[in-house]
Amino acid sequence: MISTVMPTYARANLAFERGEGAYLWSTDGKKYLDFGSGVAVTALGHCHPRLVKALQEQAAKVWHTSNMYRVPGQEIVSRKLVDSTFADTVFFCNSGAEAMECSIKMARKYHYDGGDHDRYRIICAIGGFHGRTLATIAAGGQEKHLKGFAPVVEGFDHVPYGNLNALRDAIGPNTAAIMVEPIQGEGGIVPGDPDYLRRLRQTADEFGILLIFDEVQTGMGRTGSLFAHQRLGVAPDIMGAAKGLGGGFPVGACLATEKAARGMTAGAHGSTFGGNPLAMAVADTVLDVMTEEGFLDRVSSISNILRQGLERVCAPYPKIIAEIRGVGLMIGLKCVTPNTELIEKLRDRGLLTVGAGDNVVRLLPPLIITESEVNHALAILSETLAEVAA
Repeated sequence: MISTVMPTYARANLAFERGEGAYLWSTDGKKYLDFGSGVAVTALGHCHPRLVKALQEQAAKVWHTSNMYRVPGQEIVSRKLVDSTFADTVFFCNSGAEAMECSIKMARKYHYDGGDHDRYRIICAIGGFHGRTLATIAAGGQEKHLKGFAPVVEGFDHVPYGNLNALRDAIGPNTAAIMVEPIQGEGGIVPGDPDYLRRLRQTADEFGILLIFDEVQTGMGRTGSLFAHQRLGVAPDIMGAAKGLGGGFPVGACLATEKAARGMTAGAHGSTFGGNPLAMAVADTVLDVMTEEGFLDRVSSISNILRQGLERVCAPYPKIIAEIRGVGLMIGLKCVTPNTELIEKLRDRGLLTVGAGDNVVRLLPPLIITESEVNHALAILSETLAEVAA
């Protein structure tokens, strides 16, 4: 008999009743160090006092009015995002998949309104992940996500990630945009080569097409800058963001230049709940915290401590950990043995991690992690690797 909760997840038999900072407590009272952050979502940890206060204060005022009216919080948060990025305008939604759907629609509408009605195809990278809607699984192109959902949404071409020659060869008269993650997350924490990402900008300009970055997972301080592309001196035309933007509250955003958004006029897109007052109150506070002087510098500093510790702890176990990948606090351990085995054993010892493609274990701790908590995680990892080796 099917469960009342639709069984679309392979869930661990574990439930949590409260959290604080980098820690969660399960319903049976066990304490866990959270290096998964709800898949890079609780970027400021659990129950951050400023986020709790912002949500409680807004909850006592108004929750929802719809986008039939002005939402003052959207105007505040959009201004902060625009002032901190390449963008001129922002569309608010509820998730990363919705942000990427908006990105796809915007790219097509841009060319349609410019008179190029046949430019609708988007070049994506093999191994990418952009969400679970019909369009975004087509953009990701992975068979495990597409199986059973035919016919596949038309309009996406796939080339090897990092191969600029293959990408240029794929550009044709129907190409509207290039869409990639600066670091492939679900695909196994695969950073894009900085020169490759910069040349994508040059290539898009050369062929008159748009560049879309999916920063749903890489954004909001995860790599040590507010968005990963900012470290590289390159900017997209359109960008999807979510996850850490709400610190655990559902918030998504599609950021764009004025030029790229020229077709996004009244009626072109919409969302019932997107940018509601609750979401905006939290996102506003998240941005305030992350843009405070020294916050992102501290993320970079603690990520260096974690990376050095991982290299020290993993070095004796080349038959278990083949490679350490990633940037900032977005790190992948490429496993030789099944990653599920390591994830389960770490969890049994009180450390929560996240699986990814290419047999990778993701480490995505909250950005407020302390050095003592990093050392705690490294100690658990060291003990677990010794157990697996034995």
